[in-house]
Amino acid sequence: MKTKQQIFLGVLLLFFVACAGQKSDKSTQTITIKKQKSIMIDTNKVTKTEDEWQKQLTPDQFYVLRQKGTERPFTGKFWNSNEKGEYHCAACGNYLFSSQTKFDAGCGWPSFSEAAAEKNIISKADSSHGMMRTEVMCAKCGGHLGHVFDDGPKPAGLRYCINSESLTFEKK
Repeated sequence: MKTKQQIFLGVLLLFFVACAGQKSDKSTQTITIKKQKSIMIDTNKVTKTEDEWQKQLTPDQFYVLRQKGTERPFTGKFWNSNEKGEYHCAACGNYLFSSQTKFDAGCGWPSFSEAAAEKNIISKADSSHGMMRTEVMCAKCGGHLGHVFDDGPKPAGLRYCINSESLTFEKK
């Protein structure tokens, strides 16, 4: 039986392989997220203790959303989904992405070319695991969603690489 450390190292290795196409010649990475269409946004912040989050979320959701974990590539429930609808934060219900912006990036995680609204997400520099990336979090609850890269389709050129465990789906 594998230890948690062995599983983590395996997931980390798969992540590096999936992201191997990323530019690494820069010491920092800055991604400009362009202004997007305006929609109604619930700006009430959700604040809970870690114990409250742990009771509300599944163990896998808690690991991703609250502990900044990641799921194994090609295993999440939404990585290969083509249904039409909206993707919301699994922790607080904040509207994050539309299926209209979802595309197959071949990386094993759901990928989106833009967020539903810029105000619904927070982006910040992430230097964990020896890489410079841009972390994406839910603006309403602070939950970790994934990362955004600058190798997406035009016109924005962005690829939001998001964990399925951090999302719920509302079919439209």
